[in-house]
Amino acid sequence: MHNFKNVAIYSSLKDTKVISIAKQVIEVLESLGINCMFPESSAISGKIHNKIDKDRTILNKSDLIIAIGGDGTLLSSSRNFGMYGIPILGINLGKLGFLTDIAPSNITSDLNKIINGEFLEDKRIFLEATIGRNNENYKALNEIVLHSGSIAQLIEYDLFINEEFVYRQKADGLIVSTPTGSTAYSLSGNGPIVSPDVKAFTLLPMFPHSLNARTFMIDQDKEIRLSVQKKSKAFLSMDSHLNLKVTSKEDVYIRKAQNELTLIHPKDHSFLSSCRDKLGWSLGVPSKKS
Repeated sequence: MHNFKNVAIYSSLKDTKVISIAKQVIEVLESLGINCMFPESSAISGKIHNKIDKDRTILNKSDLIIAIGGDGTLLSSSRNFGMYGIPILGINLGKLGFLTDIAPSNITSDLNKIINGEFLEDKRIFLEATIGRNNENYKALNEIVLHSGSIAQLIEYDLFINEEFVYRQKADGLIVSTPTGSTAYSLSGNGPIVSPDVKAFTLLPMFPHSLNARTFMIDQDKEIRLSVQKKSKAFLSMDSHLNLKVTSKEDVYIRKAQNELTLIHPKDHSFLSSCRDKLGWSLGVPSKKS
């Protein structure tokens, strides 16, 4: 069980609504005797407090990151802190976000409960990619995308899984997503929604030049290899953050990373409820039987 004594407040946004919510969070935390920290990489640190902490200090001392914004803010905080083992709690500003789930209206009550030990832990995997067999790797929480870098331009690539040839395909690209990423870019490509507890990757071809290309899922412990063909110009994107050039001289290897992200949720959090509310799945909610 985590004991949250030092809590860092983070956002990649700096509008007035975020600043207002951050000040409310500080007020609640300080009333509970919690030490608040303010990362230098946060867009709002200088707006809400004079003392700014270096990110290395946050990594060494913080017990929890509170990310205020949408899923983009949570992705940013996961890159900076979450992949190094610091749990993250998300406050949603009312958009579609699936990872940030505390509503601004519930901040006081939910934070009180969470600081007092009433919360759920949710472990999420990262993807890891290398280009060629070099030592540098790149991580993504949602998806890694091989793409042409241009609008309406096909690339040709070979797909291998655990070194077994699967297919050669012409397409705009390929989205390799985690269950977390199934409600992100993959969702826009009509990919399946995957429960976070499913241990699998989804491979979704983007506008394939084929009538029988389909999305499919593989066990998350398998390694994916993508080999771009000579005439194709391609790029590799991690959570829409990095964009690296890929040539036919170096294959792309994608696997599950050793790092895990720990998300903190209120006790009443439910992935299926989030899908129902955010995606408009249902016409209503049945009343409980007495």
